Amino acid sequence: MNIGPGRELGGVFDRVADAYDAGRPGYPDETYRAVRELSGVDLDGATAVDVGAGTGILTRALRARGARVVAVDPGAEMLARLSARSDGGRPEVVAVQGDGNALPVADGSADLVTYGQSWHWLDPAASIAEARRVLRPGGAIAACWNLRHAGQADWLAAYEARLAEEVPAYWGPAVEEWAVPPIAAAFEVVGERWIPWTRLIGIEQFLLDLRSHSYMAALSPEAADALVERQRAELRREFPEGVLSVPMRVYLAVGR
Repeated sequence: MNIGPGRELGGVFDRVADAYDAGRPGYPDETYRAVRELSGVDLDGATAVDVGAGTGILTRALRARGARVVAVDPGAEMLARLSARSDGGRPEVVAVQGDGNALPVADGSADLVTYGQSWHWLDPAASIAEARRVLRPGGAIAACWNLRHAGQADWLAAYEARLAEEVPAYWGPAVEEWAVPPIAAAFEVVGERWIPWTRLIGIEQFLLDLRSHSYMAALSPEAADALVERQRAELRREFPEGVLSVPMRVYLAVGR
């Protein structure tokens, strides 16, 4: 799914910035080990451009591993939350409002360009051309997606099926033609990884994650509230203790 321009995309997620910040998961440690192994880029001391940085989930993890990060996102509200949570604006993180198809970054200034849950919103050719422009020789591109693995749990498959039935813009594993974004066809991939993990999460935070998706932002507030309440009732009926064990997997593609 691609939309543009960047400012329009920023508006989509700015409407759900609080839910995104509170509900979206981070990436397991194995993701970063795989980035290092496949790219040959040591995160400690590297300069990374995190494209579509959102509220800073990937940005903060890169910085925690020693990288200096330029976080680029079209959404002012998303970046405001990123800045508020990035250690008081220390210089290791620079937040810039901008479009991943026309990066506000100098030529040859980065060791790593990353896309966490974001590349599928961009123009495939323009975004990769921009990534190549800003990379130094020996630099790398890394794109990753955190995905719910509905095939591993009947309750999760039923949850996704309810979304597909009730949300016109839904895009996910309950749609037959759904697949991971085809970034491997957009540049020369040196490695791909599927990284399984499990997210232990309360129902209310899980529902905040639901609200953070673009297909929910496309609904009216009343329709979104009603859908969330129906999902809450189903989940509480099945999990009265209020805790979910969600099978997840990260898809990672890295190119040099």
